[in-house]
Amino acid sequence: QVQLVESGGGLVQPEGSLNLSCAASGSTFRIYAMGWYRQAPGRQRELVATINSGGSTTYADSVKGRFTISRDSAKNTVYLQMNSLKVEDTAVYYCNVDLFLLSAFRRGTYWGQGTQVTVSS
Repeated sequence: QVQLVESGGGLVQPEGSLNLSCAASGSTFRIYAMGWYRQAPGRQRELVATINSGGSTTYADSVKGRFTISRDSAKNTVYLQMNSLKVEDTAVYYCNVDLFLLSAFRRGTYWGQGTQVTVSS
């Protein structure tokens, strides 16, 4: 019903940059909020950043000032610009979308398949 396609991960050196994107498609829906989470090996999945339909954003303390989340509502796409990357940012990054699915008349949360970000020299 809803597909989330992520792109933009890869290998980058410390202090480098990457830009992740996640596009939602499928059934007709209304998006409330979009966000990014990450999970490093041996650790729990954690919030990175979110953006709601009004454009308000939240960030994990560890990424404030380095990462910027944005969205293109017309394209149902969320972006995560990551600058000044650190080794500890290495993780699988997951897109998350909170939406109302009109065909089923219900609200739900959907996850992308994940994209690997590796920061290493």
